[in-house]
Amino acid sequence: MRNLYDAADAREVKERLARLTPESARQWGKMNAAQAVAHSAASMEWAVGDRTPPRMVLASLLGRVIKKKVLGNDAPFRRNSPTAPDPIVPGQPNIDIERNRLIALIDRFTSSGPSGCTKDPHSFFGPLTPDEWAILTYKHLDHHLRQFGV
Repeated sequence: MRNLYDAADAREVKERLARLTPESARQWGKMNAAQAVAHSAASMEWAVGDRTPPRMVLASLLGRVIKKKVLGNDAPFRRNSPTAPDPIVPGQPNIDIERNRLIALIDRFTSSGPSGCTKDPHSFFGPLTPDEWAILTYKHLDHHLRQFGV
């Protein structure tokens, strides 16, 4: 299963991230490339425990049921999958600043391993093991990179 604890998977994500530009055209969704990178960094802050997302009460009931389906295989997230409102980034962030922030968070997550992973529940899926966080973070980053064709 692809995940961010795997050094090759983390390296591949960072290589793809390096190819993303402000001009990268989205293939679906509403975010531009800079917003997607900032959004991804904010989501990585959940995984390392820097931010605790508010629980989505109704979604947390569905999340427990959907968790195994989403995290139990290497299938990518569907296009236009819903997102929690907390990590949505308005305006026009600087893509280079956000890319560097995201790469630092990826490096921190991978180098810290399971002991550096948050113990807080995910806003939608509820409690996750460190391995589930590693799968989820990979899939989330892959989703937004595919959104921009990289």
